[in-house]
Amino acid sequence: MPCRELFPNSDCLKAGQRENMIYREILACKADVLCLQEVDRLEKLLPILEKAGYSHHYTSGPRKLHGCLIAYNRNLYEVTGQHTVYYDEQEVHWSGEEKYRRASSFRTKNIGHLISLKSKQGEKGVVVATTHLFWHPKYVYERARQAGILKRELLKFRDDEKHPDWPCIIAGDFNFTPDDSAYSFAVGDSLLPVQKELLDASYVVHTTIDPSQTDGPSPKEDEGDEADAADPDKVIVNARPATSEDGLLSSQELEALYTNAGPPLRSMYDLGLRLYKETRSQPTETEPKFVTFGDRVSLGPDRRGFHEPQWTSYTYYWQNSIDYIFVIEPANVQSTVVGLLSPPSTGDLKPGIPRQGVSGSDHVSLCVEIVFTGHPNPPNP
Repeated sequence: MPCRELFPNSDCLKAGQRENMIYREILACKADVLCLQEVDRLEKLLPILEKAGYSHHYTSGPRKLHGCLIAYNRNLYEVTGQHTVYYDEQEVHWSGEEKYRRASSFRTKNIGHLISLKSKQGEKGVVVATTHLFWHPKYVYERARQAGILKRELLKFRDDEKHPDWPCIIAGDFNFTPDDSAYSFAVGDSLLPVQKELLDASYVVHTTIDPSQTDGPSPKEDEGDEADAADPDKVIVNARPATSEDGLLSSQELEALYTNAGPPLRSMYDLGLRLYKETRSQPTETEPKFVTFGDRVSLGPDRRGFHEPQWTSYTYYWQNSIDYIFVIEPANVQSTVVGLLSPPSTGDLKPGIPRQGVSGSDHVSLCVEIVFTGHPNPPNP
């Protein structure tokens, strides 16, 4: 269902009621599981979710003005466990000084939010994670570190909860594109030379880690405020080049962080849109070519990520694909995409969102229906 069909006209909405548009979009697909980021105004959102049949878990980073929320159909699932991953506190080395063990380039206050959901119709379930990774376009390393930690901690949480046969779903705002090194690490692709170059350029240590560094404006108190992200050429300030004492992981060590944690992530949109394009008839005048991310950038069709949506965020000043729904399959379980929410075209989004009658958010909704073979109670996130 194209997103434009959710709001065919704006007559039913009062002028300026952006929140109402967001709430309608959240509920439109009747998903079994909802993963939301940058959530605030809980006093307004929670009664709407409750009335629609959802229970929820919410958490946020320290002193953050917004957080991550996972909602689930309470008639289908019950929570058996919950965990918050504080990326700033996580270690990737097991010896040395504290700064070396954490190997972080920026103290971001970002988190990962994990819950385990048991089906009320059986003994199986699913583990769900949502996250909002650090936004700054130039901090490629920090996002790769955070995403690798999320995968590691998610699988550890699943096993600690004694659910090694449950699939894991990871949905959120990752703030990296399908041609970014973190995406390739996550899905098991090798790094391209240009990815390695951009990763190497991000080996710095910010003043939030080393207070002696300052050569520009002080960072905002809430780094989740992405107002400055409208400038894709944002430069790194208040930072110094990393040294060996900082412990930042090399590209080989980052790859090991991902591979040692378990099998690669599978992107449901990359798989679903690839299948759709392969089975679709040739473009016509009335039904033009269906464009995905790889059609508009120099990414080979053999690379995972080519078939991600061409846009998942489209503001007046900045547009890109940074949101995903990933799955980690346990042994002997296969995930299959049987339906997904069609991404909007560029024409639907121009000149930018949020916009009355189109979307109340600067991100578009992603929704996918997944069948887990051998898993009797699949969710519809």
